[in-house]
Amino acid sequence: MSSFTGVSVITDGKHCTTSAIDTGMDSGYHLLVVKDYSRTVKETFNGEEISSGLFMVGGLKWYMWYCPNGCEEISADFISVYLWCDDVGAEEAVKVRCVFSFIDQVEYQKPMFIRATEPHSFSSEVNWFGYEKFMRRDAFERSTHLMDDCFTIRCDIMVCKDPNARDDGGTISDIGLHLDYLLQNKVGADVTFEVRGETFTAHRCVLAARSTVFRAQLFGPMREGTTSSVIQIKDMEAELFRALLSFIYTGVFPDMGKDDNMEEHKAEGVEEEEKEEDVSWLQALFVAADRYDLQRLKRLCEDNLSEHIGLSSVASTLALAEQHVCHGLKDACLKFIQALSPCCLGKVMETDGWEFIVTTYPSLLKEIITKVAPNQKDKKRKHGSM
Repeated sequence: MSSFTGVSVITDGKHCTTSAIDTGMDSGYHLLVVKDYSRTVKETFNGEEISSGLFMVGGLKWYMWYCPNGCEEISADFISVYLWCDDVGAEEAVKVRCVFSFIDQVEYQKPMFIRATEPHSFSSEVNWFGYEKFMRRDAFERSTHLMDDCFTIRCDIMVCKDPNARDDGGTISDIGLHLDYLLQNKVGADVTFEVRGETFTAHRCVLAARSTVFRAQLFGPMREGTTSSVIQIKDMEAELFRALLSFIYTGVFPDMGKDDNMEEHKAEGVEEEEKEEDVSWLQALFVAADRYDLQRLKRLCEDNLSEHIGLSSVASTLALAEQHVCHGLKDACLKFIQALSPCCLGKVMETDGWEFIVTTYPSLLKEIITKVAPNQKDKKRKHGSM
């Protein structure tokens, strides 16, 4: 997993502002947000580049270069992109794997894909690597990567210092702190949200590339939210919205706000209460992911909820699976209910989630009965024959 190292935002043709974070890791990625793309094409000549701000990966200083009209005469009809290292020494070359992608091309941003790429040597003699013909300009201008004259390029970097070293990308809490640093500095941010009294700033182009809902909200006919207006979200907790932003920027599944230094041995009642809180958090995150069409986050929530099915939560989780059309999660809940004893099934039927199914999804209730009834008869038959 790569660590988030910050964002550089190009405005007014060439002006660049940067929020950089030194994670201290040997792998990381940086975002280059280009606003007023057409202006960069008009005002930057063939062979000229626009540079990102400085950022750190593997203890080295890096820059991204963007050439809107190509870096050479032969690439005048293309966009060129390069990675430049500022401080490699003359003694030993540094092996680096790097991948450029548009932020919505998630298939190119997976650690396994990056590790499979060929490493390139950065030295005092050759301290750059990139793509002279990254993408034809006319094809790019017709693509979905360009939205409202804006786009975002992501550069993933893995510095191959120790081939046996584990690439863990930092802890979840570290990444959360890095995101807070970015959003508090508001570097290049152009959209503001107010969620239950807490204010969040972000980059429209980044949000829109990850979420079709944000794309419609921020770039569509009913667009809202600029630097002069605030988007109000009144039906979501601030901590939940923070988790969504964290996932959009980092790709890391949000934690549940647990303290890593909690006591190992706890009373059973406290543990059960915490499990219920975990499930409630996962359910809320699952609903939020579906609301903003964050499909990968939704699948991760589905997997986690499938592992946290219990007597107190199975009915409410099943109702959510039915409401949000998640067949895998629904099947997991039905199998759990099907295997219950009559006593445990009675406990499930006492929950609010079961009452919600009865009043809202009568067809689902029939499906449950169809699956449970034969199983309960088999259990009674086996019990009677003993």
